[in-house]
Amino acid sequence: MSLFGTKLYTWWKGEAVGSDSFGNKYFRERSGRRRWVIFNGLPEASKVPPEWHAWLHHTVDDAPVDGVPHHKWEKEHLPNLTGTPYAYHPAGQGGGERPKATGDYEAWRPE
Repeated sequence: MSLFGTKLYTWWKGEAVGSDSFGNKYFRERSGRRRWVIFNGLPEASKVPPEWHAWLHHTVDDAPVDGVPHHKWEKEHLPNLTGTPYAYHPAGQGGGERPKATGDYEAWRPE
């Protein structure tokens, strides 16, 4: 469905439920059967926080409009940062020089 189609369907059958910290807006059918999100900016599924993901997939009945209590050890939800300057790079993946081989590895050669 196109963005125009989604907006028309939302206007015709939708009911606003809430929004998240990323500015995404969540809706449901007035009958309560279907649930969907209209993304703020580019549609990227990883921008949906876990509590809203659970609601969208009918794992929980109540929308987290007032937020969900978090433990102090939990990190804030981040969208997928692959391809951005903030992406995770493990040690040794900085594009620098690799250390020389130590000689304890012998490549496999077919017979």
